Amino acid sequence: MYYGEIKNCDIADGEGVRVSLFVSGCTNRCKGCFQPETWAFDYGQPFTAETEAQLLAMLAPDYINGLTLLGGDPFEPENQRALVPFLRHMRETLPHKTVWCYTGFTYEQLLTDGSHPRCEVTDQFLALVDVLVDGPFIEQRHDISLRFRGSSNQRLIDLNETRLRRELVLWDD
Repeated sequence: MYYGEIKNCDIADGEGVRVSLFVSGCTNRCKGCFQPETWAFDYGQPFTAETEAQLLAMLAPDYINGLTLLGGDPFEPENQRALVPFLRHMRETLPHKTVWCYTGFTYEQLLTDGSHPRCEVTDQFLALVDVLVDGPFIEQRHDISLRFRGSSNQRLIDLNETRLRRELVLWDD
């Protein structure tokens, strides 16, 4: 997996102060995407053990609420396979940090066998995420008044409550 950027002390991509990892690779290619350079799977730098150590160090301070994964698209199968082991390690090392993840795929697509993003680690990946921002960016539905998303079709899904209640629960901001 490659990544395009790491942002420390990001307040735009999730609740609180966060570290954001912008992974590379996206097949959705939304019209009006704010980072089309991240569509290429080899954009940026390789995601290495050193990158993981850097992220864990950035996440360690008490004032950091957690990690946000964006892209590109973290739910491209290639990216899921690289992120799951890292997220497991992060959860063991920093269990009180939250994980937000942005994807151009819908939650329903992630759960549907045979869909492009679903692979052998999708359920594990979803189990490691607290809030999922799902759905493609739709330029005609762009709305700058929305918190933590770019277009009105996108949802903020509280995956912890969704798992607990066994029904889709939106994150309450």
